[in-house]
Amino acid sequence: MEFLIKLVNAFNTSSDAFVFMWAILTAGVFSLSIIVERFFYLTSRTTSKSEIFMKEILGYIAKDNIPEGINLCMRVGKSALAQVVKAGLQEAASGSERIRNAIDEAMLKMLPQLEKRTGFLAVIGNVSTLMGLLGTVYGLIMSFAAVGRPGIDAAKKSELLASGIATAMNSTFSGLSVAIASIVLFAFFKSKTQRIIDELDEFGLRLGNALVEKSYKTHKYHIGVAQLKDGVGVHVTHNNIKIFTDNKLIKELNI
Repeated sequence: MEFLIKLVNAFNTSSDAFVFMWAILTAGVFSLSIIVERFFYLTSRTTSKSEIFMKEILGYIAKDNIPEGINLCMRVGKSALAQVVKAGLQEAASGSERIRNAIDEAMLKMLPQLEKRTGFLAVIGNVSTLMGLLGTVYGLIMSFAAVGRPGIDAAKKSELLASGIATAMNSTFSGLSVAIASIVLFAFFKSKTQRIIDELDEFGLRLGNALVEKSYKTHKYHIGVAQLKDGVGVHVTHNNIKIFTDNKLIKELNI
């Protein structure tokens, strides 16, 4: 209790290095706000039982029941994986290139949001340490300057020096406390973010492969006998197929 009282008193304007104590406190408040915001954001973007979720999605794709897969994504909510999967499913009938582009675009849009503001925790951790050390050095300088004044007896000098050193060390303690909490939680959020990104990479690829394979299997066109005259011509360009008969375009497919 006595330690806490002295720590609180270090914020008084009469205390050496009080400016650094308030600076460290401000950094701690910023760090806390980022920690709270990142915790709730990343928790809402994490998919619980992602393997089961993806298995259900692939099952809907195999059954050619894309609308039900989209509904499942909407029920899951703000999950990062669900948003990427939903983007791919919405382009299921648009051909392989559009499917992969939609998945890639959704992932690129999601990644900056997942990593947003997390890096500030590492910066705050480093700056808090330096501010604590700077406050300590400043406090010690002021303490020794007070002790060096003429006309002060030895007992008083010892008392002033001990009090000054204790006050100066409070800034180091405060700075390291903020720094340790910030850096530890930075590592935690970084790990959590990387886990979400790894899931997006893995399941995004699986989703794209499944949708593209399904699109190749389902894009069929039957030409009636009445349409056949001088023969059938097929013009293939990348993922575009044009079917001609008697030099007339009768069907264009994007796969």
